[in-house]
Amino acid sequence: MRVPLSWLREYVDLPAGETGRDVAAKLVDAGLEVETVEQLGGGLKGPLVVGQVLTIEELEGFRKPIRFCTVDVGQANGTGEPQEIVCGARNFSVGDKVVVVLPGAVLPGDFAIASRKTYGRTSHGMICSGDELGMGDDGTHGIIVLPHEHEVGTDAIELLQLVDEVLDIDITPDRGYCMSMRGVAREAATAYGLPLRDPALLDVPQPNSYGYPVKIDDPAGCDRFTARTVTGLDPDARSPIWLTRRLQKAGMRPISLAVDITNYVMLELGQPLHAYDRSSIEGTIGVRRAEQGEKFTTLDGVKRTLDAEDLVITDNSGPIGLAGVMGGANTEIADSVTDPETGQVTGTTDVVIEAAHFDSVSISRTARRMKLSSEASKRFERGVDPQAAAAAAQRTVDLLVLLAGGTAEAGVTEVLAPGAPRTIAMPADHPDRVAGMEYGRETVVRRLQEIGCDVYGQDELVVTVPSWRPDLAAPNDLAEEVIRLEGYGNLPSTLPQVPSGRGLTARQQLHRRVGRALAGAGYVEALSYPFIGEGVFDQLQLPAHDASRQVVRLVNPISDEEPALRTTLLPGLLGALRRNDSRGSHDLALFETGSVFRAAAQPGVAVRLPVDRRPTDEEIATLNAALPAQPRYAAVVLAGAREQAGWWGKGRPADWADAVEAARSLAVEAGTELVVRQGQYGPWHPGRCAELVVTIDGVEQVIGHAGELHPRVVKAMGLPARTSAMELDLDRLAAAGGEALQAPRISTFPVATQDVALIVDASVPASSVEAALRKGAGELLESLRLFDVFTGEQVGEGKKSLAYALRFRATDRTLTAEESTAARDAAVALAGERTGAVLRGA
Repeated sequence: MRVPLSWLREYVDLPAGETGRDVAAKLVDAGLEVETVEQLGGGLKGPLVVGQVLTIEELEGFRKPIRFCTVDVGQANGTGEPQEIVCGARNFSVGDKVVVVLPGAVLPGDFAIASRKTYGRTSHGMICSGDELGMGDDGTHGIIVLPHEHEVGTDAIELLQLVDEVLDIDITPDRGYCMSMRGVAREAATAYGLPLRDPALLDVPQPNSYGYPVKIDDPAGCDRFTARTVTGLDPDARSPIWLTRRLQKAGMRPISLAVDITNYVMLELGQPLHAYDRSSIEGTIGVRRAEQGEKFTTLDGVKRTLDAEDLVITDNSGPIGLAGVMGGANTEIADSVTDPETGQVTGTTDVVIEAAHFDSVSISRTARRMKLSSEASKRFERGVDPQAAAAAAQRTVDLLVLLAGGTAEAGVTEVLAPGAPRTIAMPADHPDRVAGMEYGRETVVRRLQEIGCDVYGQDELVVTVPSWRPDLAAPNDLAEEVIRLEGYGNLPSTLPQVPSGRGLTARQQLHRRVGRALAGAGYVEALSYPFIGEGVFDQLQLPAHDASRQVVRLVNPISDEEPALRTTLLPGLLGALRRNDSRGSHDLALFETGSVFRAAAQPGVAVRLPVDRRPTDEEIATLNAALPAQPRYAAVVLAGAREQAGWWGKGRPADWADAVEAARSLAVEAGTELVVRQGQYGPWHPGRCAELVVTIDGVEQVIGHAGELHPRVVKAMGLPARTSAMELDLDRLAAAGGEALQAPRISTFPVATQDVALIVDASVPASSVEAALRKGAGELLESLRLFDVFTGEQVGEGKKSLAYALRFRATDRTLTAEESTAARDAAVALAGERTGAVLRGA
């Protein structure tokens, strides 16, 4: 909601020296979210005056039409002589009143105006458009043409209200009443302790039987409908400058007088209105639910298919409006048209004004289903004051009579559904107990009365809620009002007392260690949305029967393109990698830890929990049983250079080994041993894919994969060449690691190093040889590292040589050469038995 400060001052006598920032600070203290304070006309300097076009000469020989004009600016130029100006716009004629900026002036954006030679003539100033003056779009995209009644030489800065301050307020869903000048003025008056001039306090005639006929078939969807008729409007009447400027400052584009007035009243009072061309309405106006599949064309020219839940305004011909969202094209106010021969102006002369109150849930569903968010629907969704409908209709009628020369018909239609004011019972000390400080009954009553409540009672208060506050429904809502008006900053700061012995769980500690380990290895954390589209599984080349394709679909997704909860972290991470690569960051290493969602074989049905009491343990258990499994995963993706080139060396690109090493580092953090062996799965290149295996309760389990992505996956997802990735199940990794990490034991005795080179068949995985060596070496083995792989004629066709460095150390003594050699021989013997390995050169 954009709130011009000059307009706000009409309803509250703010102190003369208060700036927009001062008012914003007060409103923020009152609980409103003021995002910015815009300074309109900042740096603007005159002379900027009203001028009248005397002559126009069309200049020939240029690529675009150029006009040389003389303009009467009175005495503003100091001479009284016509001002010579070159202009390229064509939406004005001789005799029109325009806005002229003279040499020496400065326009918004620090644009200084001076006489200059252009197109073979000297231009002494400029004829201005709305955009050049920072006024916003007036619908013409051309020169400002003023009404003829404005005198030549008049100061245009004051006339067009170019200098002002505008507060841009982000209205939260519970503050719908602040989507109007009336609502914001009420908050400002309360914040400053000043009286409010309520613009809704108008003399409204009583309903009678000869107003325009209205029939409501769905009182639950529309509990109030006011209709007023104005006839004899001048179709050539234009919106005055003050009206168009207020609309522009509030962020709306002027359209036509009748439409501008309904928009103005909506901004002023918060009540959306609609004006129908009376000559286009056939018979009684009705309100009903749409028929399933019914067709209707809205004001934007789109033909829409209606749903049975949609609320529509009708006449005898069918729908003429989508209630609370948008009017229909068939009853639109007609633009004025001038007959070129007779000069007669035709257009809408009689209008019917609708001011109604609709069910907020119904309007919200319709607007979302149609993807048609309008200024009216935004207000109805948040709650509109039903008592303001009659006043808004009267205000609209008064302005149409005043500005368009119309006549208000005596008939007044007001259809009401029975209802009563809402009351809330609350202990007088309830706000004290919520805030943790003492306000006292007098303060509580005073603050509630300031927001429009009627309060009765002593220790037990009975509060009648004002019609414009549908968000006040419970004692806690009233307590919140008292607390915010007394100031959130005045609440005492009390640190929570943490019970001893509490802290992070082992699972949480592992997640933190994992994040730190990957960040320390040069990875950057990227958090992605937990939603995916099922088409991504085809891009990842997952088989049709893969468990990852069994997704949990959302009933009301944020995006129809991503309606399911993720079963893998890779799509989000790879999307982040692709975006960063496309923006020039080519050397990337990203990681993410987060939950994935696994659908159960037999999906459960969630129960609807009660809101009037605490759910029972059985109800909570039933709800939890219906939820999908949510294991926590970790994933990394890499592309580009892993080590940068420089004076220290050539650097190297990221490859599959880096992805595998990331998995190993996570296993170290979990305190478990990770077995890495050749595998094949989904998006990974079959020849460069590692299977990540742990042992849980004596059973080997595959918990993830790492390696280089398949070229087809890289192409389908638009990724950099040779992109690598790793993903594993953190929960199962933690289960393999036990309860607590064991600190390494450090021996003070020297290490004994033995190197062995083993020849095995090329098909034998190095991990199998390594496992056999570890098993055979026994407890004396401290570490084992593969440092060389060799193939060639020396080792024979179909063979490879694997060279390992074995480190032996005892905790209680210095090993002899015989002991370390015996351990090495035992390791080689077991490797030969299990894998067929033989010592190279033996």
